[in-house]
Amino acid sequence: MTTKVDQDLARAQSAHDNDPARAAIIACTRRFKSSWIELAEALIDVRRENTWKGWGFTSFDDYTRLELRLKRETVEKLMGSYAFLQRRAPRVLERDGLEEAIPSYQAVDYLRRAEAQDDAPEEALEGIRQKVLEENAPLPSVAKQFSAQVFPIDEAEKKRRDAAAIKNVANRLRELLSETRVVTKKLSGEIIPLLDEVLEAVAKSTERAA
Repeated sequence: MTTKVDQDLARAQSAHDNDPARAAIIACTRRFKSSWIELAEALIDVRRENTWKGWGFTSFDDYTRLELRLKRETVEKLMGSYAFLQRRAPRVLERDGLEEAIPSYQAVDYLRRAEAQDDAPEEALEGIRQKVLEENAPLPSVAKQFSAQVFPIDEAEKKRRDAAAIKNVANRLRELLSETRVVTKKLSGEIIPLLDEVLEAVAKSTERAA
């Protein structure tokens, strides 16, 4: 089963059969989840050579957004990750993706941003390189292990995030308990006042921090 976006891209690819370069990049977009390097290289070429102008677009961003259905953030990560590998780990670009796995562009982008941190511990950076480039670890596991060391947040920001998370969960649970029949009204009546106390405590804590 194909998605609507893929169906749209397939139609666009077919509509531009008379322009092989344009159709090829659309095809790359359809395959990019398994072959992002090919797409990133093609995007870099299109931007460098301004090929998008000949296709009637007012900007490179418009081309990638309107024709390829790619978010600007995704395009930047794709091209940034490719350029990073060219500079720092060119042998990764030679992998076939079958016998030698290719790390995801999200994980490579994380490594790129980590290495750009002036005060990042070298031990942590080496660990990220190992996880991303050699073990092909997914971004969530890499971020969970290393973000506190490489992208630390100050105590005030941590408290702000914790307060927002607790507030969201408490409010949602309060709403559910008011509506659900999964638990008894008696139990809901006992829990809701406690949630109100939690929300009040969060509000006071936020006010003191402001």
